[in-house]
Amino acid sequence: MSQTATLILTHGQIHTLDRANPLAEAVAIADGKIVATGSHDRIMSFAAEGTQIVDLKGHTVIPGLNDSHLHLIRGGLNYNLELRWEGVPSLADALRMLKDQADRTPSPQWVRVVGGWSEFQFAERRMPTLEELNDAAPDTPVFVLHLYDRALLNRAALKAVGYTKETPDPVGGEIVRDSHGNPTGMLIAKPNAMILYATLAKGPKLPLDLQVNSTRQFMRELNRLGLTSAIDAGGGFQNYPEDYEIIEQLHAKDQMTVRIAYNLFTQRPKQELEDFERWTDMLKPGQGTDFYRANGAGEMLVFSAADFEDFLQPRPDLPQGMEDELERVVRHLVEHRWPFRLHATYDESISRMLDVFEKVNRDIPFNGLHWFFDHAETITERNIERVKALGGGIAVQHRMAFQGEYFVDRYGKEAVKHTPPVAEMLELDVPVGLGTDATRVASYNPWTALYWLVSGRTVGGMAMYDDNNRLPRDVALELWTAGSAWFSSEQGKKGRLAAGQLADLVVLSKDYFSVAEEEIKGIESVLTVVDGKVVYAAGHFSPLAPPPIPVLPEWSPVVKVPGHYRSAPPAAAKIGAIVQMHQCCGSCGVHGHQHDIARKSSIPVSDEQAFWGVLGCSCFAF
Repeated sequence: MSQTATLILTHGQIHTLDRANPLAEAVAIADGKIVATGSHDRIMSFAAEGTQIVDLKGHTVIPGLNDSHLHLIRGGLNYNLELRWEGVPSLADALRMLKDQADRTPSPQWVRVVGGWSEFQFAERRMPTLEELNDAAPDTPVFVLHLYDRALLNRAALKAVGYTKETPDPVGGEIVRDSHGNPTGMLIAKPNAMILYATLAKGPKLPLDLQVNSTRQFMRELNRLGLTSAIDAGGGFQNYPEDYEIIEQLHAKDQMTVRIAYNLFTQRPKQELEDFERWTDMLKPGQGTDFYRANGAGEMLVFSAADFEDFLQPRPDLPQGMEDELERVVRHLVEHRWPFRLHATYDESISRMLDVFEKVNRDIPFNGLHWFFDHAETITERNIERVKALGGGIAVQHRMAFQGEYFVDRYGKEAVKHTPPVAEMLELDVPVGLGTDATRVASYNPWTALYWLVSGRTVGGMAMYDDNNRLPRDVALELWTAGSAWFSSEQGKKGRLAAGQLADLVVLSKDYFSVAEEEIKGIESVLTVVDGKVVYAAGHFSPLAPPPIPVLPEWSPVVKVPGHYRSAPPAAAKIGAIVQMHQCCGSCGVHGHQHDIARKSSIPVSDEQAFWGVLGCSCFAF
């Protein structure tokens, strides 16, 4: 007797990524797992009284997306505090959003724009000035983080953090000063981001109950974009176990809607080995459940091995003695069979790190232990081969979509063509998983990352890659699903819609496989299923949505700016609507132009009167 399904989705274009059955019309789910995929008639044989049946009406379905490098736990604690500029297409809009939020934010709270954006996404193609921040928010502290290269603080924020003429520059950072020695509000990472970490950490935090709400809101936003799993890479000022209290509370209450495998990131320079000795006594890799489980160490193993990815600055040389510090930690991890990951941007750094790994492997064989580099933008073929020989992988993120212009300025157009060399990694048969590195150095939107891989362009539209380093859509998607599963040692458990695998899937607003490249970055979910349960629904599927969770506190930026910019109405809107949505101002109901098209016109932004006048729009949403 066949198993009875609790949920059936039918009449869709279901891309299973299962090579034995790549395309199906329907899927049956029971007990949180895929029972079967196939034709409508076959799958309906699993139905019984009480089975929920959803008519997909031809929508495209894919396995749930899995971000192999996301700072979800830290991002969740702070999500409700942050104004997101992801995808906002004009600086005028961004500043208007900031001013509106400053007017709503009570003292002593800050307005924070914490990464995920680039000036090249704006029609004006420039950063905000300090004067603009001070004009927008004369009395409310404002902290604007640009990737991990700089931060802008208005006068109120400088006062709040206590930076004065007498404040010395920290090691590895610069407080920019005027001719009188007073801080201007610009902070520069030179070469590392500790000054940015430390300054942001001075801001007020949400109380624990609101951190719970914040984390749930962030998970809902990720579900909206089709994310069902993530591998959390730890992060600066994210202490274990103290800063894991909220996520563990949500796990205990079955309130997680994104599966998390978490890595532990050392927080104490020169005491890294002590951290990992303590943690290996506390945890075993894989400890937990399919929703929340320990994954190993990293992405920071030792501070001396951190080569931050600021392409505005020259490549940093890692200090002498790095190898000895790294060897002690890696030796301990391999002895305890702890998987590990390590942040590495430059091939020069990777070469030295691999020397350490090979030395340890000669004494204590890795022997199938999962380990991997994160990022690896400039890795060479020789070092990819060394990674493969040690059984490692490479987790790639779309940082170049946000920093490609800077990379070209420093290293040239030829060098950027294979930065990172994803196609070459695949040719050499090294495990590759894809992710974002959000929420600071890049956007958490997986569709921005997929657009980057498929089109080879930055968020500002600059072409970087030729056909040799762009990926076919199906290959890119597989790396975002089954590919990422390797990095949490869950290959075969998730990433494909095949019998026995976890029932995590996404119904898309548009057909990823056929839409124009530019439309990929606007795709979102209209139905997200995790563990066989609907966790997000929109448009035609809205009646299936779980009850909304009110955003708290009431002044939170998420109340008015619910996450990533939406360039078009949700799928529920009428097909063919010419009015474009922009979350900062609502819909421009007067004019018929489409902002995403208008912003790419050749009208000069520098001629503001002509630029805005010709378009005839006061909404500034371009």
